[in-house]
Amino acid sequence: MCQFSSVRVFALLAGFGGVAIAAPPEKSVVASVESTLATGGGNIRQFAFDGNPDTVFQSEKNATAKDHLTLILDPAVTVKSIRVSTGRGKEDKNLLGAGMLEISEDGKTFEKAATFEKGAAVAKPEGKKVRAIRVKPTEDLDYPLVVREFAIEGEPAVKPFKFPVEVAVNVDDAPEMKEWTERVARVCERQYPMLCEELWSDGFKPRTVLRLKMDKNYRGVAEAGGGNMRGSVTYFKDHPDDIGAFVHETAHCVQGYPGARNPGWLVEGVADYVRFFKYEANKPRKLKPEQAKYNGSYRTTAAFLAYVAEKHDKDVVKKLNAKMRAGEYGEQVWKDITGKTVAELGDDWKESLTESPKTAPKETPKAAPK
Repeated sequence: MCQFSSVRVFALLAGFGGVAIAAPPEKSVVASVESTLATGGGNIRQFAFDGNPDTVFQSEKNATAKDHLTLILDPAVTVKSIRVSTGRGKEDKNLLGAGMLEISEDGKTFEKAATFEKGAAVAKPEGKKVRAIRVKPTEDLDYPLVVREFAIEGEPAVKPFKFPVEVAVNVDDAPEMKEWTERVARVCERQYPMLCEELWSDGFKPRTVLRLKMDKNYRGVAEAGGGNMRGSVTYFKDHPDDIGAFVHETAHCVQGYPGARNPGWLVEGVADYVRFFKYEANKPRKLKPEQAKYNGSYRTTAAFLAYVAEKHDKDVVKKLNAKMRAGEYGEQVWKDITGKTVAELGDDWKESLTESPKTAPKETPKAAPK
């Protein structure tokens, strides 16, 4: 559960628990998928661009001429060719016939690039800058929209979704928060690959569907369990900038630790580590030595983990996560990884936060008056 408000910022974080956070790497091309159509079953939107021909996006209901499935690129890409295939195979009755493939340079104004024939469309934009690619029926269909795969040749390359996911929202308790909640869901989807990479372990199979519900009766901030996230309507109406709270909860969904064998302070510390040291950089916040308790949970433990990662093993969080996911965590793990006990590491961290008193420069003796 997240209890801290923050604004999503990407900057240099210095002095957060005694560890400096480097600026993020240069912006790379990422993609997101939007649609007017609700997803049918587990056939999520991102399956349409995951590089796997065996997975598809499928709408819950029949598509109409007002519907679309749109792949958005950030930033725009110089595109040589685009191919979109629909249906599950050549004989599938859901092959899109009456449809257009459209492109947009700004993500707002679209132009026709190709027509669907026998379920596929191929466009050659001749080096145009493309910000969005849209599949759009040209008439009401008597079947769902099924998009198997986007294939894009461009510069720079746009990587398919390695960890496809869809965050389904429920705002029955607060319909007025639909736009905000959908925006939060898209942020969580975009951060999902980072969370899965940071919390990877052998045999790990990330969920492809998460659910986010805004609850007017929930008195906390947010919580997660079993792929379900819940947020307080009251809190997030007052703190709409605290999107990172749901990145924290998405991290819990990725952690997926079995049972209750793992220490809560470490579970929450890992979730806050990927939030504050990988997703967002807060304003400088230096802990005082007396506040530095390795098992202080949340941000405090996150800062401790960042210290251990910097001083001992950059993969310490990933290794701890693997042990907790396997149900094999114990304090011995710290010594196996770093050669020190967790208590010794905690003492070292606390000592690193002690500011050495600055010695005032000596004054140059003045010459005696003649």
